[in-house]
Parts: sequence; structure tokens; C-alpha cells
Amino acid sequence: MQEIRTRRAEEFRRLAREQLPRLYSIARALVGEDAEDAVQDCLLKAFQGYGRLHDTAAGPAWLRKILVNCCRDLGRSRARQPVQVRFDEAEDFSLYRKIAYEDPFPYSDSLHLDFLAEFGNEDVRAVLMRLPELYRVPLVLVHMEGFLAREAAAMLDAPLGTVLARLHRGRKLFEMQLWEYAEEHGLLKEGASR
Repeated sequence: MQEIRTRRAEEFRRLAREQLPRLYSIARALVGEDAEDAVQDCLLKAFQGYGRLHDTAAGPAWLRKILVNCCRDLGRSRARQPVQVRFDEAEDFSLYRKIAYEDPFPYSDSLHLDFLAEFGNEDVRAVLMRLPELYRVPLVLVHMEGFLAREAAAMLDAPLGTVLARLHRGRKLFEMQLWEYAEEHGLLKEGASR
């Protein structure tokens, strides 16, 4: 019996070691500075339940699902009041049209690319963290981590249609927040690139 426990513990260590970089990447995008807490909570829960995992090939997906749930739990515990989302504004907002109308780089032949080039990884992460978790999580899973929408739906225990709607609204909110962030941080000035 002890030999089986030792073997299972070593299998879990190997799985956790292989998946750790991806888990941290997902957690940083979902909960920002609380990523270490989320990954630690995930690994603790996974270790406790590892004996119930019958197909070790499913281990990576199983770990990611636990992590997403841990991140959601962290987000719920941090939320003190519901976030107000401006859906009417977001639905009408078009980053493409806004950039063309505002023309922040008047001598640019590639205006939209120049605008996007102003954003570093930390800027994009900061904009993502402004979004409500409800929309940020599907965006991160699909657009940053490369999961299919149906895979994200399975991880979130949500219907595919719901996840697709959240992706659409999340993209619109992200565009709007991207513009607001650029205004707040002076990224709309010629030569603002860092």
C-alpha cells in the first residue's frame, strides 16, 4: 500500500512540474498578483484528489480545470460589490473607428498598428485586469492560452453559447478599456513608445 502511495505521489510531482509554467501563465492572466496563491491552492486540491484521477493522460486538463475554479473562487472572495459594466457603450464602441477618427498619430501610414505597438505586455495585462472576471476568464482561455471555445466552456462548466456571448462582450469591453488606458497613460502621443 505504501509503495502505491509513493508511486502516485511521484506521478503527481512529475505532472505538477511539467504543468507549472502553464498554470502560472493562466493564473497570472486570470488573477494577476494572486497567481501564486491560486496555483498553490490548485496544487493542494489536485494532490488531495489525485487518487481519484483514473486516466493520468487527462492530468494536464484536469489540473487546468482545478486552477480555473481556484481562480474563480479567489475572484469571488475579492469581490465586495458587483462591477458596473457599460454594455451599451461597449456594444457601440469600435476601436478601429475610434483610432481612425481620433487619428492619434497623424503622420502614420499604419495607424492601427502604430497604436497597438504602444502597448507592452504589462499594459495588456493591466487592461485585462480591469475587465470583470466573467469576461476576462474566457478571453484569457481562448485568446491567450489557445483553448477552443468549447474547451473553455467545459472548464467553466458553462454552456457554449454563454461562453461565446462572454467572449464577444469581453472583446468589446477590452477594446474600450484599451483606448481608455492609452488615454490615461499618454500612449496617444507621437513617439510615446517606451
